[in-house]
Amino acid sequence: MRGTRSGTGAALAAGTLALTGLVLAPTAAAVAPTSATIDADCGSFGGGAATLTATQDGTAATITVNSSAITAPIGLGEDSIASTLTLVKAGGGTTVFTATENPAMDAGDPVQVGPLPGTVASGDSLEAYGGSLTMTVFGITITCTATGPQSPGPFVFD
Repeated sequence: MRGTRSGTGAALAAGTLALTGLVLAPTAAAVAPTSATIDADCGSFGGGAATLTATQDGTAATITVNSSAITAPIGLGEDSIASTLTLVKAGGGTTVFTATENPAMDAGDPVQVGPLPGTVASGDSLEAYGGSLTMTVFGITITCTATGPQSPGPFVFD
């Protein structure tokens, strides 16, 4: 009977330690805000409102760009748009997010690119205004720029 109590006590102690470890474990890094809007000018390809959505996992971050105001001029296959998003750092310099990631789109569909991966540091404050989004489709390069600061404000990474 004494061995059963010791075994139960040890199991209870191990369970308590495991639970304490979960409670005290560091949380995943977070970016705030997680989404922001801009007005984009894409030259002769159009322009309008676009939403940038950010995620963060440590120093790895992604940005996805969606716009119902900017539409696909023709049908586009999945992962057919090479995109580079350049965001401006509050302290100077830029951070680049780049990939060939997009869903398939029919002509006239809202444009979506991403998630575009990039590297961030704790405390980075990144803004679309002053940067650009370059998309290359079938050898044609489209450059979009923000016409003003993003709302509600820059992305700040933990």
